[in-house]
Amino acid sequence: MPADEGARHSTTVIGIDPGIAATGMAVVQGRGFQVISHHWEVVRTAAAASQGERLEIIYRAASDLFRRFRPDLAVVEDVFLLDATPKSAFSISTVIGVLLLAAAQSQVPVDRISVREAKQVLTGNGKASKDQLERAVRSVLGLTQPVKSDHASDALGLALIGLLRFDNPLQRQLGASPCR
Repeated sequence: MPADEGARHSTTVIGIDPGIAATGMAVVQGRGFQVISHHWEVVRTAAAASQGERLEIIYRAASDLFRRFRPDLAVVEDVFLLDATPKSAFSISTVIGVLLLAAAQSQVPVDRISVREAKQVLTGNGKASKDQLERAVRSVLGLTQPVKSDHASDALGLALIGLLRFDNPLQRQLGASPCR
């Protein structure tokens, strides 16, 4: 089957690992874990910039990605609260807000997944290390070189989970929505 014909019958998912300093964004296309193509990037913002400026940079990057790839679904890592870092959770929540806005404006449904759930799906262990997660992502994608950024690796993992869930006929038959 020609590549463009395969692309027409495939699903495109964007995975996003939100962070105010660095947001990982990844695109996978295929069916289940049969990946046709992949792309990843990390959007970095300067600590010296205002929070509004940083959020605008992330919003524009996400909007551009949605426009370029026209995904069927976006998967965003959900905020987790560590008692020691409530300020970080608030910061990530604001990033998630602009990501949800960019997705809504592009009419892209969004699924939010916890870190533990992502690790469980990809490695079979909800407490897996970053290295274990990166190796699982690399294995699925058939990459021989490590994905050097944890943010990019996490985003790729989220996109792969979205691809698996979006194309899961059992999930659809049971009436479960791939989007929350």
